[in-house]
Amino acid sequence: MRLARHANAAGVSESGCALTIGNFDAVHLGHQRILATLRRRADERGVPAVVMTFDPHPQEYFRGVDCAPRLSTLSTRYFALREHGVDVMLCLRFDGRLAGTTAEEFVRDVLGEQLAVRHLLIGDDFCFGKDRGGDFELLSRMAGPTGYTLERTDTLSRDGERVSSTRVRNALDAGDLAGAAALLGRPYALAGRVVHGQRLGRQWGFPTLNLAVRHKPALTGVFAVRVAGLDETELPGVANLGTRPTVDGLRTLLEVHLFDFAREVYGRRICVSFIEKIRAERKFPDFDALKAQILRDSERARELLGV
Repeated sequence: MRLARHANAAGVSESGCALTIGNFDAVHLGHQRILATLRRRADERGVPAVVMTFDPHPQEYFRGVDCAPRLSTLSTRYFALREHGVDVMLCLRFDGRLAGTTAEEFVRDVLGEQLAVRHLLIGDDFCFGKDRGGDFELLSRMAGPTGYTLERTDTLSRDGERVSSTRVRNALDAGDLAGAAALLGRPYALAGRVVHGQRLGRQWGFPTLNLAVRHKPALTGVFAVRVAGLDETELPGVANLGTRPTVDGLRTLLEVHLFDFAREVYGRRICVSFIEKIRAERKFPDFDALKAQILRDSERARELLGV
């Protein structure tokens, strides 16, 4: 799957494409049903399947620090979309220019001229364009002149409620990882490249793989985890996601200690699946107390993961 950051770079202007648009923050079961339909429509027409998404999320642009926590990194979305048969992930920068584009301009210039969309698939609550002026009715009016067929998907429900990113977010906030996994069809996960940390864990006998988290996380605390991307099978470990208050951390970091693992893997891209929450993040009175707790957390994670 190709990642494009501008519509002209998607490489579909000649062939056309089947397109869907949305944040796809969680790539939950509702998203997955949309992606399966998109793949079928693309195959029927012999064109690439393209997902248009945005970074930052529109909500982050308009609401700033008051926005809801983001569920996924760009890497997490990339791998999830690739897994579900997408050919091109078109991630547009959501800025003042895009926010000020009218719905009509967006359909004519982006969908028509730059992407040559042949089939457009949207969710049942989709709105777009300046002041959210575009909806299914407008897309339907412009479909013929622009050259695409239009399809709207129905809401997917589980246990009598709509499957949505908000519902996943609420489950994570409550520490209900099993509930979130049921909505996602897989454990909740974050992906990214391993970066250098302060090496404090190494000094204490608990070396960690560190992933920078540049957005407000949907959950914090200490977790039993499994990590993909370093071996043929997932590796078990324990992870802390938060600001590390005991060491006066100022940025959010995901620190993962893998059991019986000693290789240096800086720069490698990994995916961390959160299996069960062990406890909330908290500040300890000194490093000795923190080290003792890390040992207890590791033992508990081993029990939960059966290793």
